[in-house]
Amino acid sequence: MTVNLEVADGVGTIRLDRPPMNALDIATQDRLRELAEEVTHRDDVRAVVLWGGEKVFAAGADIKEMQAMDHAAMVVRSKGLQDAFNAVARIPKPVVAALTGYALGGGCELALCADFRIAADNAKLGQPEILLGLIPGAGGTQRLARLVGPSKAKDLIFTGRHVKVDEALTFGLVDRVVPAAEVHEQAHAWAARLAAGPALALRAAKESVDAGLETDIDTGLAIERTWFAGLFATEDREIGMRSFVEEGPGKAKFR
Repeated sequence: MTVNLEVADGVGTIRLDRPPMNALDIATQDRLRELAEEVTHRDDVRAVVLWGGEKVFAAGADIKEMQAMDHAAMVVRSKGLQDAFNAVARIPKPVVAALTGYALGGGCELALCADFRIAADNAKLGQPEILLGLIPGAGGTQRLARLVGPSKAKDLIFTGRHVKVDEALTFGLVDRVVPAAEVHEQAHAWAARLAAGPALALRAAKESVDAGLETDIDTGLAIERTWFAGLFATEDREIGMRSFVEEGPGKAKFR
């Protein structure tokens, strides 16, 4: 398999494994979608890590495979491409991308599907599709602009340049920079900490933020209000409030 799933301590690690550069060919895209749907429905997975290994996250699409496709073939395939990435973005659990080496093109777009990005100090990110006479096709024009703003997104998409992590950190393309040897460990620790939290509240928080960004503030507030009130029907809310009153904040053991 070009993508594998390992589960430990409530954390599902979706591991890209297509050496040497984890090029995202059609089989890899489809496998990503399958595993994203699997972790969505598995109760033993409460948080997710996207990981490409010690050397590279993903250097982009399989260019040789795409070169052989004509317009008609890509009209059909482009939806499958976006469906795979959308499935990752819509995992209703916390997702962190652990970035090493290159996260370019489709690799950068996959990282954009995560809620949080931890990058190695030697990582490079970018959307170089313009250098092929193309534009990003797996969500880059949309998710990148929403994350870093339209001006910076256009800078990266128009030029196709590679961005080192120190710059990426300044405008929010990555959230934390760590030594390369610590990327997976810190990503797993972040996910494990959230995996111990209240699963339905985390889902509510993620869906409220993500759905709210796609609509006006009044509709977003209505989404928030519905989730907020609904959580009063959960056992985790009872546990959290009782623990706060009896023991103080931050000591609840959620189920």
